[in-house]
Amino acid sequence: MTQRNFEQFFKNPRDNKEDLIAVGGDFSVERLLYAYTHGIFPWSEDPIRWYCLDPRAIFDLNNTHFSKTVQRKIRQGIYRISFNEAFEAVMQGCAYREKDNTWITRGFYKGYCHLHRLGWAHSVEAWNEKDELVGGVYGVAIGKLFAGESMFAFQSDAGKVALYHLFEKLKTSGFSLFDTQQLNHVTWTLGAYEIPKNSYLDRLEKAISPPNQWVIPQ
Repeated sequence: MTQRNFEQFFKNPRDNKEDLIAVGGDFSVERLLYAYTHGIFPWSEDPIRWYCLDPRAIFDLNNTHFSKTVQRKIRQGIYRISFNEAFEAVMQGCAYREKDNTWITRGFYKGYCHLHRLGWAHSVEAWNEKDELVGGVYGVAIGKLFAGESMFAFQSDAGKVALYHLFEKLKTSGFSLFDTQQLNHVTWTLGAYEIPKNSYLDRLEKAISPPNQWVIPQ
């Protein structure tokens, strides 16, 4: 699908007063990259619904908040942290629910794993002393934008420890925008806050210019 076709499929977020931007389409790499570079993200499957929320929740990478307990675990190195070692497993961890359904369905899984294989999506993993994956976070990186998608923890604070290390790598790489889409209790306690949609889109335009892939520093 060409750029023109995507422009016809997606409503212009600046002109659209509703959060819902489009319904349908697929999870192709081309469509996902177009969406993220225009402030749009998918939030359901069957049918796929695409949104640009107003207000939009973001993190200031220089003003995040982690509890003393989490900071102590970071200092003690309780979890081994890795990047992009187990992207698919992190997605599976984020999708796991003991009782409830999850928004990370098969289409999301296939689409974002494809993004990862092509270098646009990344994961951070937390491993315990038995080398078992017990927490992690994943998202999409374009230019200096990181769009955080989901986080999980099978052991206490493992996801937050992984997120802390992600924040640190992003700061080292000069990232200017961390999108967390919608504010919830967990992201609020970590320092996320809301800004108007158009302010987000202004920041996004600068962050994705140029729309390079992220080379994670060692």
